[in-house]
Amino acid sequence: MRKKTLSTFALASVLSLTMAGCVADEGETGGEEDAEAGDSEAAAITSVDEIVIALVPSNDVDNIVESAEPLADALSDALEGFPVRAEETQDYLGAITAMQTGDAQVVMSGPVGMIQAEEQADAVPITQSIRYGSDVYVTQWFTNDPDTYCMDEPVDVPDDEGNTMLFCNGTDEAEPGAVGEEALEMIEEGTTVSYVDQGSASGYYYPATQLNDLLGFAPGEGDIDEQFAGSHDNSVINVYNDSATIGTSFDDARQNVVAENPDVGEEVVVFAWAGPIPNDGIVVSSEFTEDEQAALTEAWLAVAEDEDGLAALDEVYEIEGMVEADEEALDGARQVYNDFGDE
Repeated sequence: MRKKTLSTFALASVLSLTMAGCVADEGETGGEEDAEAGDSEAAAITSVDEIVIALVPSNDVDNIVESAEPLADALSDALEGFPVRAEETQDYLGAITAMQTGDAQVVMSGPVGMIQAEEQADAVPITQSIRYGSDVYVTQWFTNDPDTYCMDEPVDVPDDEGNTMLFCNGTDEAEPGAVGEEALEMIEEGTTVSYVDQGSASGYYYPATQLNDLLGFAPGEGDIDEQFAGSHDNSVINVYNDSATIGTSFDDARQNVVAENPDVGEEVVVFAWAGPIPNDGIVVSSEFTEDEQAALTEAWLAVAEDEDGLAALDEVYEIEGMVEADEEALDGARQVYNDFGDE
C-alpha cells in the first residue's frame, strides 16, 4: 500500500512585505485576556502582552480566515487564557517580516521557511507537524504526458472517495525519498515546469535542486521555463489545463482539486518524487526567553492533544499531531536552503 505523505505548506518569496489582513478585529483576542497571575503557563509569558500567530494561506484563503480564530483560542486556552490572536499574511516573506518587526511572535511555516526565519528573524523552531503518522513528506512531480515520462504502465491507487489517481515509476508504493530520477533525466532544456513559488520547499527548493543535481539545470538560469503557480493547487491545475507539461507540489495536491475536476487523477500522473522533506513546523520569536519558549512548546503540544485544538490544527493546515522540532532532520533543509542553486 502506498504510504501517503502530505504537507500543505509552500514557502512563498514574493514581494509583499506587510501583513495582509487581520482575522480578528484590532484588540480582539482568543481566550480570556485577564488570566490570573497564579496560572503557571500564563505567568510564564511576560515578554509580550499578547501573542500574534502569522498564518499563510497554503491553498484556500477563506479556510484560513475561518479557522484562524479557533486556533488562536486553542493556544490561548493552553496558555491559561494568555491573549492570542491570529493574522493572515499574504505570503511567508510577509510573515517573516512581521516577526522581524515584532508584529508577530509565532509563524507556522514549511521547513525552508523555518530556516529562513532562523536566519532572517532570529526565530527558534519549537515543533513539527505530523501527518499520516510521519514527520516527513515529498515533492511529487506530475505530468500530462505519461507516454514520455512514465517508464512503466501507470497504476491506479484510488483516493478515499474512489477517484482515479494514477502513479508510475514506483511512486505508488515508494518510501519517502528520491524516486523516478531516470524519468526526470528526460526533461529537456526549454521545458515548461509549473513550480509552486520561489520559496516553497516541496514546490521549488527540493525539486529544483534535484534537477540541478541530475541535469545541471540551475534554478533561475533559464535552462527550463520556470513558471510559478502561487499555490500547490494552482500548480496541479496548470498541468491539468496544459499550461505546463510538468509540475510539482506536495503529495498529493491533486486531492485538493478533484472535487471540481473529477478526472484530474487520470489527466495528471505522478511520475517522480524528491525528498524526503521534514514537515512544516512552528517557529517563535527570540524575544521570548528560553523558559517562555519551553512554555510555548508545551502549549502547542497540548493543543495537538486536545480534541478541539487538534480539530483547529486540522482545519488550518491538515495537521494530525505535533512533536518537538527535530534539529537533525531540519539540518537537511538547512543544507538545501544554503546550497540552493550551487552546482
